Amino acid sequence: MNRSIGRWVLLSIVVLSFSAASFGQVAVGISVRIGPPPLPVYAQPICPGPGYMWTPGYWAWNDDDGYYWVPGTWVVAPVGMLWTPGYWGWGGGLYVWHAGYWGPHIGFYGGINYGFGYTGVGFVGGEWRGREFYYNRSVTNVSVTNVTNVYNRTVVVNENHVAFNGGAGGVQARATAEQERYAREPHQAALASQIQHERAARQDRQNFASENHGRPAVAATARPGDFSRHSVVAARSAGGEYHAPAMSAREARGSTPAGNRGGSNEGFRPFTPPNSSNSRNTNSGQRNSENGFRGNASESRSNASESNRGSAFHESNQRNNGGGFRNNAPETNRGGAPRESNQSRGNYSRPTAPPRASNPAPHRQGPPPKEERHR
Repeated sequence: MNRSIGRWVLLSIVVLSFSAASFGQVAVGISVRIGPPPLPVYAQPICPGPGYMWTPGYWAWNDDDGYYWVPGTWVVAPVGMLWTPGYWGWGGGLYVWHAGYWGPHIGFYGGINYGFGYTGVGFVGGEWRGREFYYNRSVTNVSVTNVTNVYNRTVVVNENHVAFNGGAGGVQARATAEQERYAREPHQAALASQIQHERAARQDRQNFASENHGRPAVAATARPGDFSRHSVVAARSAGGEYHAPAMSAREARGSTPAGNRGGSNEGFRPFTPPNSSNSRNTNSGQRNSENGFRGNASESRSNASESNRGSAFHESNQRNNGGGFRNNAPETNRGGAPRESNQSRGNYSRPTAPPRASNPAPHRQGPPPKEERHR
């Protein structure tokens, strides 16, 4: 009898460990009827030192007050791991959040151009060489005084500030077979410092779109959770015209469509539970709602100082190269904001009709489920 109870307890612990590890990787439950504002325009803070990796800012959601900006920041990266940013994806009449994760390769993040190496496909801001991370100074703000592992590689980008994938006015990108394969690799959820950084951003009313109209006073920080005056960078401008939503945050909250829980390729990536080695790392982070700081405006001068060198390089590449990594990105106007379609105005897109609610199947009590691997 005692052995039987012990086995059930052990199984419960295993199931809970998988739940904790995957909490930041499964985008179930965060879905709304209005899309996020355009990504703001800002400069990147200088890299604090070796081993830091840039994690772009993003618009997160609060049920009381709607979208708020989580500043981009430099994070001490797990050795050999890369950050795949989260993103908002349209599907089933709702905008659904897909959380970011750490992994050996960069997966699909909606084709969103977060800037500073996150062009919408992969990451060109740096690379691991053994246990050392090397920085591409053409798109990142790194001083050779603090960091010696650097190189220069020209990056061609397409100016775009759209903050969501799919739907009217969204980035029309789909995951490739390679990106889907990367999504099935063992992952690590957001670090504890990233989670705390997001929570701190939520405490400041100035970060909410209803207050800043798409131009946050704190667009980026040098380190997670450091909102001191010497560490923060304000947005230079909003990424496009701000349109206040026609409904309250409570009214905009929706339920995640059943068809979008991991299997769809329309802005949603599949999820594979971490292996046993990664399940031991669950204390390092749970759920990340973070995702994307924008690139820099074309107004930077050629004599930019070292503190905003990454911004100057980023803007120079945007002016001198008309190409882009995302051929399917929506057409933009001269200001960088997506052109309005006949179905929506601005970036607060709304579906023509709310999704129909379905009656959930009755729940039956039974023994704890066996572990399964999901695609």
